[in-house]
Amino acid sequence: MIWEDECYLLSKRKFRENANIINIFTQKKGKVDGIVYGGNSRKIRNYLQISNKLFVSHNSKAENKIGYLKTELIKPISPLYFNDKERTSALISICSLLNVLLPESQPNKNIYNSFENLINSLNLENWIYLYIFFELNLIKELGYDTNLGQNKFQKVNIDDLNKIKIDGYIYDVPNFLILKKIPDKYSNILIKKSLNFTRHVMQNKFFIPNNIQIPKSRVILENYFN
Repeated sequence: MIWEDECYLLSKRKFRENANIINIFTQKKGKVDGIVYGGNSRKIRNYLQISNKLFVSHNSKAENKIGYLKTELIKPISPLYFNDKERTSALISICSLLNVLLPESQPNKNIYNSFENLINSLNLENWIYLYIFFELNLIKELGYDTNLGQNKFQKVNIDDLNKIKIDGYIYDVPNFLILKKIPDKYSNILIKKSLNFTRHVMQNKFFIPNNIQIPKSRVILENYFN
């Protein structure tokens, strides 16, 4: 199996003395893992950083066998936010979520494009709201639609909270998620409530039923907005 594609690095781990196994989210192949020989060399190690955009050449003996990857850096992402703990945490969080939740070798252009849009929008002032909407869309793309727009709610201000029952669970849901409109002002309370909502939906629908833990990086991100 030989192919080439653009991708984002989701995770990596050491494999033997001078190699890494990396997980990547590719445009055409979905989530794929592969072995990068020389991955611990200074040249390659410097750009094999979580969230960086890469060009990869894949070669494997069979479709069900782990392949070998040659990598080139297209665009560094993680170095842009080394001095910003919240944005760095968001990058690690979303890459970790995709690494855990995405099925193997199943392309999803909607998730890929929305992920890339989020990556390219992290420099904006309202980036955290875009992150929250990304998680909400990810939940839908993975097969569970919260159908927030179908709920009748009493409070109409964008900054208000409403208690909404979804599949037996009661959540505090900020109105801006229901209205699909980003608030004009920055509010730690709204951000915290929104991240709490999407985290609990993911836990109830994906993580708990599959007996897996939500990534610590996702919890750390939420804690920044206490």
